[in-house]
Amino acid sequence: MNKQYEARKINWDSKGIQALRRHLGLTQRELAEQLGTRQQTISEWETDMYQPRGASAKLLSIIAEQSKFKYTT
Repeated sequence: MNKQYEARKINWDSKGIQALRRHLGLTQRELAEQLGTRQQTISEWETDMYQPRGASAKLLSIIAEQSKFKYTT
């Protein structure tokens, strides 16, 4: 059964992404595998080169919600 998620909208910045990854106890590579992206992409997000958009931002929000991650900017 597919559960629909109405994850709250989070504006993901470098500190938030890094805080979520640490909250989950994951390396950049492990988080990248969960998101279906490259480790370099996670690094670029965490160094403020780029910000996640679209499906990636949504997945981060869903993961944050499921793990009871609290982050405020």
